[in-house]
Amino acid sequence: MRALRLTAWGKAPAPVEVDRPVPHGAEVLVRVEAAGLCRSDLHVVDAAPGVLPYRLPFTLGHEVAGRITALGPGADGVAIGERVVVYGPWGCGSCARCAAGRDNYCDRRDTLAWHGSGLGRDGGMAEYLLVPSARQLVPIGDLPADQAAPLSDAGLTSYHAVAGLRHALGEGATAVVIGIGGLGHLAVQILRATTESRVLAVDVREDALALADRSGADFGTLMRPDTARALRARSGDVGVDAVLDFVGTAQTMDLAVSVARPGGELAVVGSGGGSLTVSKPGVLPAGFRLSLPFWGTRHELAGVVALAGSGALRVETEHFPLSAAPEAIDRLRRGGTRGRTVLVPD
Repeated sequence: MRALRLTAWGKAPAPVEVDRPVPHGAEVLVRVEAAGLCRSDLHVVDAAPGVLPYRLPFTLGHEVAGRITALGPGADGVAIGERVVVYGPWGCGSCARCAAGRDNYCDRRDTLAWHGSGLGRDGGMAEYLLVPSARQLVPIGDLPADQAAPLSDAGLTSYHAVAGLRHALGEGATAVVIGIGGLGHLAVQILRATTESRVLAVDVREDALALADRSGADFGTLMRPDTARALRARSGDVGVDAVLDFVGTAQTMDLAVSVARPGGELAVVGSGGGSLTVSKPGVLPAGFRLSLPFWGTRHELAGVVALAGSGALRVETEHFPLSAAPEAIDRLRRGGTRGRTVLVPD
C-alpha cells in the first residue's frame, strides 16, 4: 500500500510503498477514507533529532476516518464494515487515565516512544491504518469521511478547550477566539452550539474573518493596535470572560491578557512560542485563570461526532489526493490553507 512516511528529521516526508498491515491480538485494521493534515504534522516533520522520542521511520497522520476491514482475534466491540473515526492520542493503555478514556493525559506519556497515530506510531496518511484497540474507535455512521477525520483533532481539541471554559460562559458572557484556522473556526461553532456566550473572532487575515462569520461569530476584527479596545467595547468595556488562543504567540497572549476581565480565563491551545510571566503583584487580572488544554478524551470525541451529525458543526475543508501530499504540506506551510486540509487516498 502507499503511505506518507517520515524517514529523517527535518526532511520532507516521502510517499512510499509498504506492506499492508495485518491485525493481531486486539488490533483493528481500518481502510482509510480521509486523513487530516495540520500544523502539528509540520512540527513533527521539522523537529530536530532528539527533540521527540519517536523512532523513525513512521507514517504520518493523526486525523483519520475510514471503514473497518479486518479484526485481530482479540478485537471486540466493533464489526467489519463499520465506519469509524480514530481517537488520535494513544497512551500506555493501562494507567487510570487511559482506562477512563483520557489517553491525552496518560500518566506515562513522558516514558512512551509515541504519542498516538502518526506521532511515533504509523498513522493514517496511507491506504490502511492499524489501530491497537477498538477502544480508540468512535462510530460515525454515514457522516462523510472528510468531515469526520478532522473531528479527531481540530474538532476534539477545540471541544476540549471550550469544555474547560464552559462554566464561565453563561448567558451574557463573552468569549474571544484568536486564530480562525482549522481549529478556530470549529471553536466558534462549538461555542455557539454549547454555550450562551457572544463569540468574538480575531485573525490577521480577512478571509479568516469571513470564515469566522460563516461559522457564526458575532463580531470579527483584524489583529491591529486598537484590537483590544474594539473587543472591550463589545463586552461593555468590562473585559471578556474567556479567551481561546489558537495561535499562542507573545502578541496573542498579550492581547488575551489585555482584554480579560477580573476572574477571566485564558486557554492557550496554539504552540506559537509565546509566554506569560506570572507574578503577584503583576499585570495579570485579579483571579485570572490559565489552562493549557491538550487534545481531548474519547468521550468528548463522541460528543464532537454527535454535534457534527446534528448539523451543528461543519468543517471547512480543502481536499488533496494522498499522492499530492507534498503539495498540500507546502500550501499549509505557506499559510495558504482555508479551514482544514484533508488527504484522500487516490
